[in-house]
Amino acid sequence: MKKILFLLFCTIVTLSLKAQKITSNIGTVADGYNFWLYTPDPVGEEVQKKPVVIFLHGASLCGNDLNRVRRYGTIDAIEKGRELDAYVIAPQNPGGRWQPEKIMNILEYVSSKHNVDQDRIYVLGMSLGGYGTIDFAATYPDRVAAAMALCGGASVRDVAGLNDVPLWIVHGIADERVSVRESDKVVDKMRDDNKVTPRLIYNRIPGMNHSRPCRLFYLKESYDWLFAHNLRDKDRTVNLNYTFDVASSVKDAYKDLNRSTRRQLIAPGDSYQNLAYGNGSRSSKSSKSAVKRSKRSKGTAVSTRRSAKSGHATRVSSKARARRR
Repeated sequence: MKKILFLLFCTIVTLSLKAQKITSNIGTVADGYNFWLYTPDPVGEEVQKKPVVIFLHGASLCGNDLNRVRRYGTIDAIEKGRELDAYVIAPQNPGGRWQPEKIMNILEYVSSKHNVDQDRIYVLGMSLGGYGTIDFAATYPDRVAAAMALCGGASVRDVAGLNDVPLWIVHGIADERVSVRESDKVVDKMRDDNKVTPRLIYNRIPGMNHSRPCRLFYLKESYDWLFAHNLRDKDRTVNLNYTFDVASSVKDAYKDLNRSTRRQLIAPGDSYQNLAYGNGSRSSKSSKSAVKRSKRSKGTAVSTRRSAKSGHATRVSSKARARRR
């Protein structure tokens, strides 16, 4: 009976993957990052060009365990039910600042394999990923149709190119992890180049902490705003018809999503065991235990991490994890 149920489950998963799937790419791009790729159409049936969304995570997801990138962000939103008719690239930064050139190498690779609309490339990220978003858009303003940077700043010195990109910066004034002054510096540099900053939307939100902007990755309106921009737009002006009030909108970010389960979109072979360290070195038993530990309890969500000194597992609350984003 168990075997029959298992075969039935596999059939259902396979059918769901025919339309869309999420695949891991480890060591695929030589001078790039490991990354997840979400494809909205079956490979080989990509008749219509589709846009690309690049999601850049914060420092807490850095490392060599690609599954960490599924903890929050665009891929997690898709697995929880957010429908996006676009390719999604979600790389993992092993550590340090995001390198725009490596991100571009991934984009070029995906473009060579899929039917990508080169006029509709979008990037968004928070914290360290907010820095990465600014750096990428400033480095390639002629490739990015629109960008959304949350609670970050800039690592690159020259941000003049940002004035050519429809850019939405969001930063909470109550952010104690990355000061709002970091976003202020970006805006000040943009204004040194162009006092008008015609394509910039900058929200400094009172009372908003560091983790709150994460909800924007789950909000349909965030992607609607990005998709409303195109490199072919006259003067590349900001489409004000799709702006929204961030502070009030994030309250309902999860209202149409299933927060307790994930859709079965991971491609066959991309199991936890295969991805934990990028080489399938974990045993099946330990992989199952790790999955169980990642499940939410009825109260506070709890996961485990290893102490750098002792190697023993310690319990970390969801609030603590949010502070590390």
